[in-house]
Amino acid sequence: MEKIRLSKLMSEQGICSRREADRFIELGWVFVDGERISELGTKIFPTQKITLNKAAQAQQTQQVTILLNKPVGYVSGQPEPGYQPAIVLIKPDRQFMPPHSSKRFQPAHLKNLAPAGRLDIDSQGLLVLTQDGRIAKQLIGEDSRIEKEYLVRVMGDLPPAKLALLNHGLSLDGQALKPAQVSWQNRDQLRFILHEGKKRQIRRMCELVNLGVMGLKRVRIGKVKLGNLPEGQWRYLEDGERF
Repeated sequence: MEKIRLSKLMSEQGICSRREADRFIELGWVFVDGERISELGTKIFPTQKITLNKAAQAQQTQQVTILLNKPVGYVSGQPEPGYQPAIVLIKPDRQFMPPHSSKRFQPAHLKNLAPAGRLDIDSQGLLVLTQDGRIAKQLIGEDSRIEKEYLVRVMGDLPPAKLALLNHGLSLDGQALKPAQVSWQNRDQLRFILHEGKKRQIRRMCELVNLGVMGLKRVRIGKVKLGNLPEGQWRYLEDGERF
């Protein structure tokens, strides 16, 4: 059995992100089989027990995850010429307060807040931004199995054979796509449920079957729904919510 870098193992086990792991190690907040580890690059066996001290655990409980109903015209992550990143919408006056919610915006909640996944500039709907590396890994990690649901307004003919292709049988970038669940929501709108997130995947899938996309909205990620969150507003992921 080979030893593995401690920070990598912590990320793989869902304890925290690799960046957080390195910081916790430097602070002396990580223990392996009860022994404090403070040297970056330390390697251990996968069978050894990793624990965090109370300071690290407390810091993790303070990390926030934000759900935004992103409008068209904003990019998910890094700013692009002429366009603003969605994070500029995370302001106190745009906070949506569901019943029984008491968490209020604090400037500290913007620190290290990053999108967990992308939503194209031409698309709207549910975008997750988080400070928590565990949630980011759950949503966008290589082994993520989280479903993402979209409502897509389309233009063009879609015979049964092509609808079957949208469900399974298409390839992008020379790689076969995972099976999807695609069905008619109404006369001009399709419902897509995907288990992966290639760049502009739905639009490119539709192009392959000669459909034009007139509008695209993400309405669910895992168990978390967009619900009645108004466009351009955001709310906190509540303590009891899980993806």
